[in-house]
Amino acid sequence: MASVDVAALLVRVVVGVTMVAHGCNHLWGGGGLAGTARWFGSLGMRPPRLHALLSGAGEIAAGAALVAGLLTPLACAFVIGTMVVAGVTAHRGNGFFVFKDGYEYVLVLAAASAALALLGPGAVLGRPADRCRRRPGRRAGGGDRGGRRGARRAGAARRDMAAGERRGGPGCGQLKTFR
Repeated sequence: MASVDVAALLVRVVVGVTMVAHGCNHLWGGGGLAGTARWFGSLGMRPPRLHALLSGAGEIAAGAALVAGLLTPLACAFVIGTMVVAGVTAHRGNGFFVFKDGYEYVLVLAAASAALALLGPGAVLGRPADRCRRRPGRRAGGGDRGGRRGARRAGAARRDMAAGERRGGPGCGQLKTFR
């Protein structure tokens, strides 16, 4: 296992757990959803309750996906988008440092998510589809040539995938874990 795989796992878990905790706080911490909605409303977000609900639920979903290694680029895009909105609406006017409620924290989360989106989930518990690449010149499915040919190709792709897993090669569907 390469060190980049361990690094991707570390970033995925830390950012993922942080986002789950942050989302739970938006929905159930302190003033709950109503308190988050009031705060979002004071920042100019309309409708505030909908923004609070989608923010909390989205942060939980994106964080859980990151921890699991599922849909990593999409989860990272959600984190980046959320952190950009937070940075612009809530933190920009306070300067850089987090102890003054600045944008330092959201910048680090966004940058870590951007790096993770570029690196991919890593081989450790990462979703195989995130690393799956079609070979050049190969069609996905049967195209317009009929179902039988597509079924034969799908069967061949499954055999290729299984052979790749046995060889330890770059076949789609390969899932590596700690041993």
